[in-house]
Amino acid sequence: MQIDEHNETSEFGENSSSILSNLRSKSLMGVQIEVTVSVGKTRLPLSELIKLEKESVLQLDSRIEDPVDIYVGDKLVARGELEELDGDAGHLGVRLTEVADLSGGV
Repeated sequence: MQIDEHNETSEFGENSSSILSNLRSKSLMGVQIEVTVSVGKTRLPLSELIKLEKESVLQLDSRIEDPVDIYVGDKLVARGELEELDGDAGHLGVRLTEVADLSGGV
């Protein structure tokens, strides 16, 4: 039996294209997404950039207590505060203070 994705209705009352759409979206929920946390930025002349070496320190435009921006690709999805994780000395985490509405996708 061949199913027309646009018109065939299942025994549950959903059309098959809706069922396929649900299956596709559920299967994507396990996909790993890279998240970038931006703590600051700086600008410097190329002449200074090429002089950088190990142990050089770049001064950023932010302070340690300033909020950080969280991105997926180039989309800002949240903001938060840096904190050291308990019981895991030296590892940082971000406590979220604002989260964008992602119901429409990323």
